Amino acid sequence: MATPLSGKEELYEMKEDVSHSSLWNEDLAPVPVKKRDWTTYNFAALWISMAHCIPTYMLASGLISAGMNWWQALVTILLGNIIVLVPILLNSHPGTKYGIPFPVFARASYGTIGSNLPALMRALVACGWFGIQAWIGGQALQVFFRTLWPGWETFLGEKIISPAIIAGYTPTEYISFLLFWALNIFIVYKGMNLLKHVENWAAPFVLVMAFLLMVWAIWKANGLGVIMQSSGKFQSFSEFFPVFIPSLTAMIGYWATLSLNMPDFTRYGRSQREQMVGQVVALPSTMTVFAAMGVIITSASAIIYNKLIWDPVLLIAEFKQPVVVAISMFTVVIATLSVNIAANVVSPANDFANAFPKWISFQRGGLLTGIIGIIMQPWKLLADPSGYIFTWLVGYSGGLGSIAGVMIADYWLIRKTHLEVPDLYLSEGIYRFISGWNIAATIATILGCALAWGGIWIKALAPLYDYAWFVGFFVSGATYWALTTIMPVEITKTKFSMENK
Repeated sequence: MATPLSGKEELYEMKEDVSHSSLWNEDLAPVPVKKRDWTTYNFAALWISMAHCIPTYMLASGLISAGMNWWQALVTILLGNIIVLVPILLNSHPGTKYGIPFPVFARASYGTIGSNLPALMRALVACGWFGIQAWIGGQALQVFFRTLWPGWETFLGEKIISPAIIAGYTPTEYISFLLFWALNIFIVYKGMNLLKHVENWAAPFVLVMAFLLMVWAIWKANGLGVIMQSSGKFQSFSEFFPVFIPSLTAMIGYWATLSLNMPDFTRYGRSQREQMVGQVVALPSTMTVFAAMGVIITSASAIIYNKLIWDPVLLIAEFKQPVVVAISMFTVVIATLSVNIAANVVSPANDFANAFPKWISFQRGGLLTGIIGIIMQPWKLLADPSGYIFTWLVGYSGGLGSIAGVMIADYWLIRKTHLEVPDLYLSEGIYRFISGWNIAATIATILGCALAWGGIWIKALAPLYDYAWFVGFFVSGATYWALTTIMPVEITKTKFSMENK
């Protein structure tokens, strides 16, 4: 079994050799304690790098367009990130303690085969996010190339008219997209070590550059502009609340993905304290500050250019000095690259590897993520900002909340943080359940998803959709806890029952 190492509180290392198992490969194996070297700064830098991306910069725009004023939008963003930090920290614990990634951790609650249900649900969402971020990065490269060579935009022709699936953009826009896509895949093939170094220096660099852009915008506009003076359209709390709830759910949905797969990163942590402090300090603060920068810069842009420009790529495209545009676009590319690999490639790469451990490595899983990201047509996902927030973010948050509810209830309430690590890699171990599936976890997840998503089709359940993440999380968690009284799970080598808990 996994045994604690003296002098390394709560860090466990597996001594048994299970490399013969069909559920094992080197990328999914527990990280040896001597290789767990991520510090508080590494985790803070990770979150800063993931938070300072263009979707965060533009996050308040959808809330303001829905009728909020600037401070209501920022408070909603802050509150959503404080709430989602709770499941993030709860699911981070087993990664640091046992050195295991998210899909292996999911085997404890869902079964050795059933773990593919949450893993592939998480992976498909990440593929969509990967495509979105790659398209944004490609747009930044497009502006960069156009600045260096004005003829680049139409070098291969005007906007494509047909087929409809790619209509509306020029051939060079798709080339820029694929170039940025390839840069992501290259770093993935170099592994987690390079990723850590990219996050470490990208975090401060992008924040400094965004701050300089904000100072310039305020100076150029001689003030903060119209958004900062707007009081919003809501005259009472009863008008505000129906918009606030789905908006809050969307803000939670923004990082609902990472609330599941943080073990993919915390498995490299030196201690529980360091990973917790790094995340608590960096996540809510960076999300709110960076969104605030977006609000201030956009508000000032209305004075400078006589129109609100929420997209920083479009704002930078208004600049006339090639050197300034080049530096600014380089910043956008770095910001998008750092968040895309960390948030949207690491997890699905592990998730796909979990489905076929002997055939799919971390690198192959990353390549598969990139291919699916293209197939999901990110240029269409980003075409409608309101649909992006109120359909995309709210919708998938219900499914991921349902998974988080099961995993947290299983690890904290049922197993009391105890895992038999070798059995996580054995097809005939205690996590086999029934033919590799934990039926209780599957039922709980399906019920949570059904109630969270039911409002899309059933009018009577429509109000629940606005609370999708909360509904999924609490319904699935409570259902799973209750079902363990009927279908007990094994914690060690003996049956567990609620009576001897």
